[in-house]
Amino acid sequence: MLAGGLATRMGGGDKGFKNIGGRPIIERILETVRHQVDDIVINANGDPARFANLNLDVVADSVDGFVGPLAGILAGMDRFSVEYDWMLSVPTDTPFLPDDLVEKLFVPLKNNQAEIAIAHSGGFDHPVIGIWPTRLKDDLRAALVEEDIRKLKKWISRYRYQAVSWPDTPRDPFFNANRPEDLNIDLF
Repeated sequence: MLAGGLATRMGGGDKGFKNIGGRPIIERILETVRHQVDDIVINANGDPARFANLNLDVVADSVDGFVGPLAGILAGMDRFSVEYDWMLSVPTDTPFLPDDLVEKLFVPLKNNQAEIAIAHSGGFDHPVIGIWPTRLKDDLRAALVEEDIRKLKKWISRYRYQAVSWPDTPRDPFFNANRPEDLNIDLF
């Protein structure tokens, strides 16, 4: 789970701890993702103690400076590459992730149609929500450190990737809470 953003539009702090419908966003995400993966870590910089109540490992970026979500994906790859061939990434500001996220994202990977799968809805790709082969960790580190690549789409365009679509009605499953007013979304 990527919790490394600065949340400037939200007024700072960890967006995952903001409430939607009376519950922290991060709890909603964990409830959805826990049954879809074998292991979860939180990527966050700063004091990891703020996540202590979640009983999850916290890994910081391994690349200096705030370089964005690719650094968080790399931190996850570093952590998981010994045990796992694949890794899911999700941000901590997406409270409505679908229950079939991993299942659907994994289809083009197991059919060898793609090396990376990312989410898509409402006419937009959501590259922070994706499944990544952990074997690409050295390539990603080189892209970040040596080539100064910061854009997810720029990096993944080097590989065969597929955007997997979900309907955005009645609610976009990849809605992300970026501003304080986003926390007042109608849960119907």
